[in-house]
Amino acid sequence: MTDTLNSRPAPTRTLPRPFLDDPGRWETERLRVLRTGYRRDPACSADCPHVLVNERARWGWIAWKVATDGTLPAVPHLISVLDPTATRIQRLAVRWLTRRPARRVAFNPSIPGSLRFWALAVALTTFVTGLFTVAHGAPWDVTLPVMLLTPMLADRLPGYLDARARQHVRTVHGAAAVGYFQRLTTVQTVLTRSATRTSRYELCRPAEIGQHVLWDAAGLLQDQDTRTVSAGLIARERLMVQLADQVASAQMRLTGSASPRQQQGSARPLGPYPPAPTSSAQ
Repeated sequence: MTDTLNSRPAPTRTLPRPFLDDPGRWETERLRVLRTGYRRDPACSADCPHVLVNERARWGWIAWKVATDGTLPAVPHLISVLDPTATRIQRLAVRWLTRRPARRVAFNPSIPGSLRFWALAVALTTFVTGLFTVAHGAPWDVTLPVMLLTPMLADRLPGYLDARARQHVRTVHGAAAVGYFQRLTTVQTVLTRSATRTSRYELCRPAEIGQHVLWDAAGLLQDQDTRTVSAGLIARERLMVQLADQVASAQMRLTGSASPRQQQGSARPLGPYPPAPTSSAQ
């Protein structure tokens, strides 16, 4: 009979809330986005009922939905993971994609379309510079096209940079996928925090492996649900738990005291496994 890996009972565990290490940060960010109306969901229209707050981590970021009634979200809106092989420059993708959206200026409310505020500033600067160069003998047939094209290029440049940055990021959407994937990111956060406090190999190596496992798991969940890729997700969760146990053992050897995780036991799942695909094999 095919083992679905769902029969074993698993302990329930409370998942982290936004900015767990800095609770006051959530209230600050929530008030800011509600005040400014910044929306972080690219698919969100102008009358979108919610706004998002991004919580950055060394492995990527978590986007939390801000409820208008002030309710604290329990499950993220989406989770993005950075490519573990990304270079230092490519790692700026996290900060670039989680930046505050640019303010846009609509010249006529009845006409669709708008221009980024900074592109408008570039247009004004280009116009003044163009007049200055023409006054000093520059030909109009060269200056005028530059004056017209520069603001258009400035408005399109962020979109181009967004597309390039997303090549080094995998994003998980959907309540079921995000809810499960959050368990893995919780472990990876622990691994990366342990690695940043020391240069010891036994603490740094698990964080590196965990980043690769997280990246692979995000790839499984990008275009498929948890049921379809259940076996792969379970295997990666087991590996993440083993990495956490190794880090806990290493910390115990270094400090000489047992961690709470080791006192509870090792290699246990973080919560209920995803549903396995049905099989007719007996």
